[in-house]
Amino acid sequence: MTQLQPFQDEATVLTLDQMTLENRLDRIEMYGSLQITRDKAGLALAQELKQLIDATIAALEGAELPEKIALKPLDKVANPFK
Repeated sequence: MTQLQPFQDEATVLTLDQMTLENRLDRIEMYGSLQITRDKAGLALAQELKQLIDATIAALEGAELPEKIALKPLDKVANPFK
């Protein structure tokens, strides 16, 4: 069961296999790789991914959406080790 509530915060990060899903207020970012194997572990990963996609679609369908948004650029943080 995922703890990620699509578009509700800028902090929740979920990892599925080697794929990272980051929650943002204006988008869900997914990167990395995910291997869905033909076994119970693969089924569990597929179900978790489906749950997240279903929640994302429900959040989008339940909102009044513009045609397209301009994505806010990421904030740069100074390297604390310099």
